Amino acid sequence: MTEVVPVTRSRPISRGSERAMLESMLDFYRATVVNKVAGLTDDQAFTAVVSPSSLTPATVVKHLAGTERFWFSIDFANLDVEWPWPDDDLHGNFRIAPGDTLAAIVEDYVRECENSRRAITDADLDDSARGQDMDFTLRFAMIHMIEETARHCGHLDLLREATDGTVGT
Repeated sequence: MTEVVPVTRSRPISRGSERAMLESMLDFYRATVVNKVAGLTDDQAFTAVVSPSSLTPATVVKHLAGTERFWFSIDFANLDVEWPWPDDDLHGNFRIAPGDTLAAIVEDYVRECENSRRAITDADLDDSARGQDMDFTLRFAMIHMIEETARHCGHLDLLREATDGTVGT
């Protein structure tokens, strides 16, 4: 992938099972993340535009990819996957590595979202996390990730508007 292409985004369902409603809400925000950065160049996506913050559109998406892996694959499903953050920044990953491109970061985010879906596919909302010393249910993880992703969509709103004036994507 060399360019980030907008994805189809469906409004969350307002009627259905609790699981289906939570999944549709989280998927709505996941698609919003991709659409918020679609059309940006690497220079735009890697530039901090809201002083004094060092957040950029690319670092927010990179952080969300790590958060998906952390909450669903590592803490909930206890899968043997690589830790998403460096040892000197255990919960952040708001950093760009040499060679990163926006397209690669978004591709990683989309892949982590799919990995998250697979990690929880056979779990019930009341199932407990299997990660070491974890004490939460899948319901809690999904609600947390809806909040986390929605909050960062708000950051992306501001960053995108400050970058090129685009609003409402």
